Amino acid sequence: MNKVVVGLSGGVDSSVAAATLHHQGYEVIGLTLWLMKGKGQCCSEGMVDAARICEELNIPHHVVDSREVFQANIVDYLVAGYEAGVTPLPCSQCNRTVKFAPMLEYAREKLGANKIATGHYARINYDKTTERYQLLRAVDRNKDQTYFLYDLTQELLAGSVFPLGDRTKEETRKTASEFALTTADKPESQDLCLIEAHGSMRTFLDRYIERKEGDIVDLEGKVLGKHQGIHHYTIGQRKGLGIAAAEPLYVVKLDPVMNRVIVGDRTSGGNIECTVSRVNWVSIAEPSTPIRAEVQIRYRAKPVPVNIIPLEDDNFRLVFDEPQFGITPGQAAVWYDGEVLLGGGIIKRP
Repeated sequence: MNKVVVGLSGGVDSSVAAATLHHQGYEVIGLTLWLMKGKGQCCSEGMVDAARICEELNIPHHVVDSREVFQANIVDYLVAGYEAGVTPLPCSQCNRTVKFAPMLEYAREKLGANKIATGHYARINYDKTTERYQLLRAVDRNKDQTYFLYDLTQELLAGSVFPLGDRTKEETRKTASEFALTTADKPESQDLCLIEAHGSMRTFLDRYIERKEGDIVDLEGKVLGKHQGIHHYTIGQRKGLGIAAAEPLYVVKLDPVMNRVIVGDRTSGGNIECTVSRVNWVSIAEPSTPIRAEVQIRYRAKPVPVNIIPLEDDNFRLVFDEPQFGITPGQAAVWYDGEVLLGGGIIKRP
């Protein structure tokens, strides 16, 4: 019998992933990561619901204390980024360094399993021609989570299963009801786990970063207002600036050296290119010449045509067909060929 370890967060998606594999005859073991103290669906409440699901399915449940790993790889990473004037993307970093890699290692060394499964909406395919695992978009494009999985290695993809990749969210809810799972009607989590635990990203960051008043200025350096810390702002932000102007203004740059938030109109916030570092090539080998693809510069952003150009320092230059608004250092740029995720990396300053 095939043995698989399912990462259980306490939500409906991971619950259905476990129930589906159990129903298919797999020997399923539940595994929950304790990421941080406090409330939140991925912490105290989530662990309780995950334990209930394991009781309902009559499968073992393991809890691993991952708080130190989460603190070092996510909390410290976020704080350092915001202090430097960038807006880090924690989810892809968390998936690789906190969740998938440690879970697969634990499954192999402690539980005698070679596969892990999660409730992510994504698909995996093995291409015999290239001898590589490919990461494919989910059937439900509204729920597709491949953007957050771009940093997974070939080894991690080889050891992972995504049971929900070929179904819609509605089908997942229906399956949860059919299996009479405790989580069948559980509300969907809409925020990062840190936001759920602390109430808002601002509250979380204010615990770690001292508020330091500075100027909000326009592109000519004219002072338009004051801020209480550049970590409260992100590129492309319009709301919450606290300044009056004849036309809508957006954050176009953060200056940590001068402690300034720089604003401008939407046109001034567009860029035709940017540099990407820490690139992970997923479904294809790293190219030595420019390639054509479609790229997302945010999770909910529409994919747009782009030329991806290798640079000498292992970075890549993205040149868009048209200027893109709100290119944000610290966020991920992820590129696709249709439904196939080719690769991705972290945006540096345009």
